[in-house]
Amino acid sequence: MIGPGGEFGIDADHWTPLHASTQGWVEALALAHHARHWARTVTRIKGNAVEEVDLDGFELVPEVQGLTDTWWRSKDSLIAIYRGEAIGLAAPHCREAHIYDGLDAWGFSGH
Repeated sequence: MIGPGGEFGIDADHWTPLHASTQGWVEALALAHHARHWARTVTRIKGNAVEEVDLDGFELVPEVQGLTDTWWRSKDSLIAIYRGEAIGLAAPHCREAHIYDGLDAWGFSGH
């Protein structure tokens, strides 16, 4: 759904914005597709273990305009942290992180 300020989110048990805009959501979808294609490995982490993902050395990816769902990048990796569904449904076990490792210059730019 689209929120009153243009946020993109879900209305489950209650309204939960995922991205600050639909453009941010589209950027996140495109980034996920690209990362899945080019990463050498993809690791999925669920539930409480998501809170233990080490983001030291990573910087936030501002293009996705993440609010509860965020993306982080380092020299050769991307991490997507999905908390929105867990918050919207009051279901912490729904938290998920995807770690995309082994991205080279092509994997980041597609050029």
